[in-house]
Amino acid sequence: MTKALINKKNIAILLIITGGIICGILAGFFLALTHDLPQIRSLEDFRPSAITRIYSSDKVLLSELFVEKRDPVPFKIIPEYLKKAIITTEDRKFYTHSGIDVKGIVRAIIKDILAGKFVEGASTITQQLAKTLFLNPKKTIVRKLKEAFMAFQLEHRYTKDEILELYLNQIYFGSGAYGVESAARIFFNKSVKDLTLAECSLVSAMPKAPSRYSPLVNIDLAIKRRNIVLKQMLYTNIINETEYNKALNETLNLSKNNINSLKAPYFVEYVKDFLENIIGSSRLYKGGLTIYTTLYYELQKTAEDAIARGLSDLESRMKQQGIINPDPQSALVCLDIQSGRIFAMIGGKDFYKSPYNRAAVARRQPGSAFKPIVYAHAIEKGFTQNMKILDAPVVFRGGKAGEDWKPENFSKNYQGEITLRKALALSKNIPAVRLIEMLGPSSVVQFGYKLGIESTLSPNLSLVLGTSEVTLLELTAAYTVFPNMGKSIKPYGVMEVVDHNGRIVWRAKPKKRLVMSRTGAAIMTDMLTAVVKEGTGQKANIIKRPVAGKTGTTDKCKDALFIGFSPSIATGVWVGRDKFVTLGEQETGARAALPIWMDFMEKALANKPFQYFDIPDDMVRVHMNSTSGLLENAKSPNAVTALFKKGTEPRKY
Repeated sequence: MTKALINKKNIAILLIITGGIICGILAGFFLALTHDLPQIRSLEDFRPSAITRIYSSDKVLLSELFVEKRDPVPFKIIPEYLKKAIITTEDRKFYTHSGIDVKGIVRAIIKDILAGKFVEGASTITQQLAKTLFLNPKKTIVRKLKEAFMAFQLEHRYTKDEILELYLNQIYFGSGAYGVESAARIFFNKSVKDLTLAECSLVSAMPKAPSRYSPLVNIDLAIKRRNIVLKQMLYTNIINETEYNKALNETLNLSKNNINSLKAPYFVEYVKDFLENIIGSSRLYKGGLTIYTTLYYELQKTAEDAIARGLSDLESRMKQQGIINPDPQSALVCLDIQSGRIFAMIGGKDFYKSPYNRAAVARRQPGSAFKPIVYAHAIEKGFTQNMKILDAPVVFRGGKAGEDWKPENFSKNYQGEITLRKALALSKNIPAVRLIEMLGPSSVVQFGYKLGIESTLSPNLSLVLGTSEVTLLELTAAYTVFPNMGKSIKPYGVMEVVDHNGRIVWRAKPKKRLVMSRTGAAIMTDMLTAVVKEGTGQKANIIKRPVAGKTGTTDKCKDALFIGFSPSIATGVWVGRDKFVTLGEQETGARAALPIWMDFMEKALANKPFQYFDIPDDMVRVHMNSTSGLLENAKSPNAVTALFKKGTEPRKY
């Protein structure tokens, strides 16, 4: 009896020890399995990466930014057909199980053993969500156990509808679409709330094999898979026979998405570069932001058309001159004079062939388009536009590397003493060089920076001929000082950034400062009007509005520019070749760039209120001789109307 009791005690002890060991092993395995699992936070705080959208100021969608093309939507707007179709195809017991389907797992294990590999997943919607949110997709027993454990946690903390909502907004549907809203827009170019039964069944068929079943990849296979889903919905009484047949025979109107439909691509890249520095790339591409820009899409299209026509004409002329494989590029930027808003931006002929932004990034020599900055400085120093300056050959000692420098007029002719007004209008080089010599190159450099030039300017006499490289954007912005009463503006492309809750993340604060007297700005505007009325920009007289501007041409016609403005907008046009070679003989700013500027400005100003340039009260207009600078009879062919500050106007004939 005693011996039997001892044996029973030993057995009991052995069982306890064995049980303890087994429990320890299980506990250790559980800890090893779960120690590196992520913490499940509140679904209310979870924000999957979402699409950021960029809009023009006239509400045109310019671009969508995303890492995963996802656009989360509320559960209530997702069609019931789509919800039920997903459940039917992915997890019919979704609303009854506790996160895993035991029978499904057993069935899958048997099939996997027979096949000798993973052939059936048996994952519920909750498990799929756990895997998508927290785990890697590699198929292993350990990952499946982790998946099941996290599915239990999700089911314990959240309702079925909350889990299904997150699943529908998170899962991948193929062709770059994450979530049902993105799938609807990518496949059908409509919101998920507007999907038909046939479209819902097709979308619900995607998660099984997104890359294979996408209708944009294989339409026949997608329709075949859709029909299977419809049949399952019929068998489970989700739809009736009539609905089934109607959906089965419905024609699919798939979206014709094309990467080349991207709007204003150079401007969009400019905006992206700016915002990455302001809010960071992660938030920009994942935050689901709405970005409102300054661009007017109608003006942008006008600019694109003008450049296309201008370059086509130029290429024809280049071919006539025997230039093989002409490859001219062009850039255009249009600014609102008062605020600095960028209304249009084109950085090249074809963004998809060359995304390099020649409007905002490229630095090229502006040629004579830089002269107005020197003349403006002279006006501010008290020079008047009827002041006489000598247009005659001149030699400057030690101008370049110890050599003498002998600048020349582009026209190769000289007119003797002429007024500053005429010298600028005709773009005479010699008077301009004499003028910068009088002012001092260093003084002009500082004035250029004051007007908004940010590129490095070299303080030498050739600066007036545009030898220092600048961007088209900064040079155009500098010109806005003249029609803007002496105020400098900082160009900007983003109005505001709004988050998914409608809160303003960032808003532009236009920068404006007075850098020139109002009278000086008005005189410079008048002198640049003379370029159009009397000088190298006379072609622009076809625009029956007040306009002003300046041509620019670099050595051997490598660059051609026209920078000009009306009372409301300033536009700069550059034409050149990336290889820094000639555009062709006589392809000057007036011939290569001005026609593009005219084409754009004429249409941009059409149907707009007629405006005049600012004339302060302390100024007076007089008729003067453009060569002598003296008063002239208004009916004389040599008479021009010029603007002066009262007390500085000519008084003698």
